[in-house]
Amino acid sequence: MTVPATHALETSLPKGDLAARAARVAAIAAQYAEDVDRQGRFPRETVDALKAEQLLGIQIPAELGGENAGFAAIAEICTTLGQACASSAMIFAMHHIKCSSLVEHAQDNAWQRSFMARVADAQLLLGSATTEGGIGGNLRNSICAIEIDGDTCRLEKDATVISYGSEADAILITSRAHKDAAPSDQVMTVFLKGQYSLEKTVDWDTLGMRGTRSDGFLFKGEAPAVQILPKPFADIAAQSMLAASHILWSGVWYGIAVDAVVRAQSFVRAAARKSQNTAQMGQMPPGALHLAQAANLLQLVRSNVVAALHAYEEAKNDGDKLSSFGFSVTMNNVKIASSETIIDIINQAMLICGIMGYKNGTPYSLGRHLRDAHSARLMISNDRILANTSTMLLVHKLDTHLLG
Repeated sequence: MTVPATHALETSLPKGDLAARAARVAAIAAQYAEDVDRQGRFPRETVDALKAEQLLGIQIPAELGGENAGFAAIAEICTTLGQACASSAMIFAMHHIKCSSLVEHAQDNAWQRSFMARVADAQLLLGSATTEGGIGGNLRNSICAIEIDGDTCRLEKDATVISYGSEADAILITSRAHKDAAPSDQVMTVFLKGQYSLEKTVDWDTLGMRGTRSDGFLFKGEAPAVQILPKPFADIAAQSMLAASHILWSGVWYGIAVDAVVRAQSFVRAAARKSQNTAQMGQMPPGALHLAQAANLLQLVRSNVVAALHAYEEAKNDGDKLSSFGFSVTMNNVKIASSETIIDIINQAMLICGIMGYKNGTPYSLGRHLRDAHSARLMISNDRILANTSTMLLVHKLDTHLLG
């Protein structure tokens, strides 16, 4: 991955202090994180706080009431929230992945711009329905097809997962473009709450990320046909969703790992203070070596995400570059590296904290972190991503430069 030596990522925003707003939300998320995980419930308190701080509309263009926030600023918030409550952070990330589909592909579409203004003004929470029974987790294929009847469109979809579907204010959902379309000839449609019904088919009872409440539903919707996004989903997926997903998810995962290492560091410091009053005075605590290893891995994840942000900034105004094999390989590698490495980091932290990390309810508990982290390799299976990358590498020339 090429990283320019002099290229600053834009994280400052014109409205208020974004870091302070995110920190206030994170404090609320941390307060309820254990209960959200234990009960497997939607983190209503966090989402209410996100809306109160107007963080759901920050990606929307300023002329439509938003704050022009880029992926760097949003990923930073994902990391802040990830240190408090991974489910809350993932909901925030998924919402902004959906926002990117609107922002990056509006093409001066009147309805889409009006809807973006509504997202910013009313702080609407956007859900995602890209998976479907029978496609094996491949979001680039659909079985269901949108039906267009004059100015109206209708869709029925067996959506095995809809991100926080019951709580969303609108759902962006994929389907074939028409009944005769190939499985990969897809469109994305926005359905507002009140324009669809959800019949629950699968309960979200999972190992981790329990608060995202991504239940499965039989989705039935009817809306004005103008709510079908004008760009093919293939372009949306390649030119915005790929980067948004892998970068923002990685921001969440990095946040989980940061909090695990912070807890491990606190444990080692406490052990060091205790040793000052014993015969072991002056000796390094047993976990200190593992702490150094965890910190090293944590820096690798951070560098990986920052490099991905630079790569996206370089490519974001060039549709051909965004759709290129080289860019896809870069983003795929970000996801693979981040999702695999955070598990190693949290395992190191667990070794440091020992039984106090293994037990629930201690200041050093890491069970929730580890369970949440194991979702990372499954969100678009790493095996599927590696298979796609291996195909592209047959024709793509690797970048052999360090700085470009």
